[in-house]
Amino acid sequence: MKITSIARLSAMLWGFSLLPATAAEHVVAFTHVRLVDGKGGPPINEAVVVIEGNRIVTVGPSGTAIPEGAEIRDSHGLTMIPGLVSDHSHIGQVGGTSTGAENYTRTRIEAELRQYRDYGVTTVTALGNNGPLFETIRAEAHAGRTDGADLFGVDRGVGVPDGAPPQAMVKLGPDQLFRPRNAVEARAAITAMAERKTDLIKIWLDDFAGGVPAKMSPEVYNAVIDEAHRRGIRVAAHIHDLADAKAIVAAGADIIAHGVRDQPVDPVFIDAMKAQGVWYVATLSLDDATFAWADQAPWTQTPFAKAALSPELARQFADPAWRSKVLADPKTAAARASLAMNLRNLKTLHDAGVKIGFGTDSGATPLRVAGIAEHRELALMVEAGLTPQQALKIATANAADALRLTDRGRIAPGLRADFIVLDADPSRAIGNSQSIREVWLRGRVFPRVK
Repeated sequence: MKITSIARLSAMLWGFSLLPATAAEHVVAFTHVRLVDGKGGPPINEAVVVIEGNRIVTVGPSGTAIPEGAEIRDSHGLTMIPGLVSDHSHIGQVGGTSTGAENYTRTRIEAELRQYRDYGVTTVTALGNNGPLFETIRAEAHAGRTDGADLFGVDRGVGVPDGAPPQAMVKLGPDQLFRPRNAVEARAAITAMAERKTDLIKIWLDDFAGGVPAKMSPEVYNAVIDEAHRRGIRVAAHIHDLADAKAIVAAGADIIAHGVRDQPVDPVFIDAMKAQGVWYVATLSLDDATFAWADQAPWTQTPFAKAALSPELARQFADPAWRSKVLADPKTAAARASLAMNLRNLKTLHDAGVKIGFGTDSGATPLRVAGIAEHRELALMVEAGLTPQQALKIATANAADALRLTDRGRIAPGLRADFIVLDADPSRAIGNSQSIREVWLRGRVFPRVK
């Protein structure tokens, strides 16, 4: 079918472009697809989406002209959404039920990036605790030489001597984290990370409910933020409590990397977040994962969730003794309370117009399972009171904006062909995000096999 003047007029009215096919790239046209384009509006029924190579070239209504020679995919009854974008995950930290530096290997990281892809997470931000291998794999992912999710992240991260993140929990190697003692060492850490072209800087303010003896001093975090900003690099801050969140926003942080979970957010905090344009990433599923697997919550028993588990982790979750131990731990009750406050604060901040990003802390511990955590985050956002449309926008367009990535997060001409084809519409029921038929990454199709 040739592109006619009528079709061109239709495309102009829709605000999309029609680009002619070339012989150099394979062209695929999706017809009759329900399109959730990431912009937050209602689904577009009976849409046409044309991709050429690794890019989207045409988006239009039913009847939009399709280039001659295109492969036609009749998508009646199917829904297309942008690939999910994670602003806060980790790679190479877990293996089975273990956590530690021994897991930071190419084999394990590539397998994790493939698992993210299989669950529709097409871009991952590894927010700290990365080793030297990170720069190599990131470059390969950007160049399309890997078949997993694209990769961004923090080169190492800035923690606290005898403080966060607790070494007993994360078991990091000496080349995975800086723990500066003063402003001079803090600036040196930023210089080293900047030379390796880190995408962001990550700092830890939390004292893990008194579980570590020291917190980051204002001297250190002020030096980190000043040096990072001097070099044009933004800073994400790990927090738990409102007081720490207020302090780090006042110091100039750009991203709050976890939700406020100790008390309701107040107008002072909201106003500061909005005035400075700070992004807020709630990571609701972090606390949920602490108890959901032990609770055997219904979503953990689905084939979709179980397919993501390693054999070792599946055995642990099936062990009654393990579940009883977790449910009796005082930290579990604290996690339930933290989640409840996090849900409340997310709704408040979203309604107030604070910029909301998308992340889960997946991959930081075995319980925060790559791919599954992201779909659980969508469900929890809706539980918090957001609509499915709002949750999907946060997980796609907003999340890309938080990373300042203009080539993804939406389905529009000129952007990367990163999207998910679903058997059901998640804008009607967010659980339909799990009805994955296939994932497209840079124009390559990966049918779901699990």
